[in-house]
Amino acid sequence: MTTRPTGLHRQPGDGWVECPCGSRHWGLHGAAGLLLARTDASGRATHVVLQHRAVWSDHGGTWGVPGGALAPGEDPLTGAVREAAEEAGIDPGAVAAVAEHVLDHGAWRYTTVVARATAAHDPRATDPESLEVRWVGVDDVAGLQLLPAFATAWPHLRTLLP
Repeated sequence: MTTRPTGLHRQPGDGWVECPCGSRHWGLHGAAGLLLARTDASGRATHVVLQHRAVWSDHGGTWGVPGGALAPGEDPLTGAVREAAEEAGIDPGAVAAVAEHVLDHGAWRYTTVVARATAAHDPRATDPESLEVRWVGVDDVAGLQLLPAFATAWPHLRTLLP
């Protein structure tokens, strides 16, 4: 595994939690990510923003949603939108949340905020945590090498898209 680069956004919630499930999870206060969808004229989701994770990161080289650790007292929606702005250049003012999916381990929670883009976005890697960030066709997501937890959640998340 490659060493984590210096100069990344540091949050008070950054750190690993040893979970009773036997895994360790990022985010001392939980974590959240944004699954942002672009819709067609009928309102049906056609594409989602995905992040190709840097090789030095946990499960590096896989695809998932922009996201990360929540700050103390930060709600999942705020954290997911903040992380997407930091990592993918997503405009927080052009996002409308439509649903949430929570992976709850008791001692740790990950919330995926499903949202619709309300304006044009040019997603891109805006920090060293990503190899690439781009729109991916909804029908093409499952063909990528996905972050394991995202791969497990994707069939359900897809049903939550607008």
